[in-house]
This record gives sequence, structure tokens and C-alpha cells, in this order.
Amino acid sequence: MQLGLTAFNQVKQETPISRDPAANALVQKVGKRLAAVASKDLPNAQWEFVVFDSKEANAFCLPGGKVGVYSGILPITKDEAGLATVLGHEIAHAVLHHGSERMSEAMLMQTGGQVLGSALGSASQTTKAAAATAYGLTTQVGRELPHSRAQESEADRVGLTFMARAGYDPQEALRFWQRFAAYAKQAGGSTAAMPVIFRDHPADDKRIADLQKLLPAAEAEYAKAKNQVGAPTGKSSGSRFSPSSTPSGNTPISRPVQ
Repeated sequence: MQLGLTAFNQVKQETPISRDPAANALVQKVGKRLAAVASKDLPNAQWEFVVFDSKEANAFCLPGGKVGVYSGILPITKDEAGLATVLGHEIAHAVLHHGSERMSEAMLMQTGGQVLGSALGSASQTTKAAAATAYGLTTQVGRELPHSRAQESEADRVGLTFMARAGYDPQEALRFWQRFAAYAKQAGGSTAAMPVIFRDHPADDKRIADLQKLLPAAEAEYAKAKNQVGAPTGKSSGSRFSPSSTPSGNTPISRPVQ
């Protein structure tokens, strides 16, 4: 967790923080709702949600509940539910310890396959470099280590549950990924023409199809959440938002046995 806190402070020092009040209010509201349902699965998290002023369409969640949202993704998320899709997915990566798994892989890569004897708390230069690579804080070609396809699919499943428990319609996740696919295609980054074996992320069509299969279970969670918090969907990213309560008493997410 300490490594995540240190990395987040470094990002805040190196990346401009957005001063857009509407964007910050949106991220704080959606983030707090999701944190309320994910806290049982991420104990001792010190939740913090920061909007970074960047054209990059991305977001991340570091160990310890440190969440960064790049302003470039807000036009694609479009509304609260779209943002909940993204934040739920990123928080799910943290809950499932995917960053730690990637960090172990990154450390092995950077040490030529040798096992490091030092603890993570030592924060050596090798460890710091591995952490930056593992948690996606560098985008230099040849250094970034994306989540595996299995990790992405797992985070989609858990993230869908988180957003539903937070009172957001899981159907909106499909609409977000359709918008994101259109954005990627327009930006020249579509995975549609790439063989599946070479993709680090599920193909757009496959991802949406997989999410559709998960909808019945997620909609059951959403139905229960609506009785507690209502259904805060369909509000644009630039709108004013009224405060709302957060759900409680949720069952922790369990990771499937491999």
C-alpha cells in the first residue's frame, strides 16, 4: 500500500491537476459511491480521487484506494454511469491485486528473471521502476505492461458488480464500451483488426458480448441497490449534481478459484 501512496504523490507532482469544478464534483460523487461498496474488499484504503488535466482517455487505481482520472476520458464516459463503469473497472483491478501481479512480472523482467531479495518497502530504484510499469504510470513504448486479457475480463466482471451495487444501471456499461470502441477506432487504436492472441485487452465486440452475459447477475444487484439509493443515471458530466446517500451491507467480492 505504501508503494501505491508514494507513486500517487509522484503522479500528482508530475501531472497537472484539473481545476474544473464540474469535473471534480463528478469524479468525487461517483468515486465516493463506488468506494462505499468496494471498501469491504479493499480494507484500510485511504480513498482519494483526483482529476488530472490530460487529453489521455484513461484512469487508474493504485493500492490504498488512490484513484486518478484523466480529463480526456470524461467526454467518453459522458455521464455518472459511464464514469462508474470506468472507476468500477479500475477499482476492481486494485481489489483483485492485478497491479501486484503485474509488478512481480515487471520486477522479474527488469532483473533478467532473478528473484529480488529486498522487500518492497525498501523502494529501490528497481522496485520503483517496476511499480511504475506495473501500475501503468508510464506510457513509453516498450515499458508499459498492460493488464492481461484474463485480468481485464475479471475486472469487467467485478467492476460491473461494483457499479450495480452503487446504484448505477449496469446496462450503461455496454453503452460506455460502445462509445469507447468508437473513440478508439476514430483515434486509430481499434483492436478489431488485430489477431486475438496479440491483444492485451479483450476485443471490443467480445468484451461487450461478455458483459451482456454478466448483466442478469449485475441487474439483480442493481435492483437491490435501487431500493437504497435510487438510480443516478443519465446526467451529463457538466451538470450539477445533488448529494445522495451510499449503500451499505454489501457482500465482499470473492475471486474465483483458478
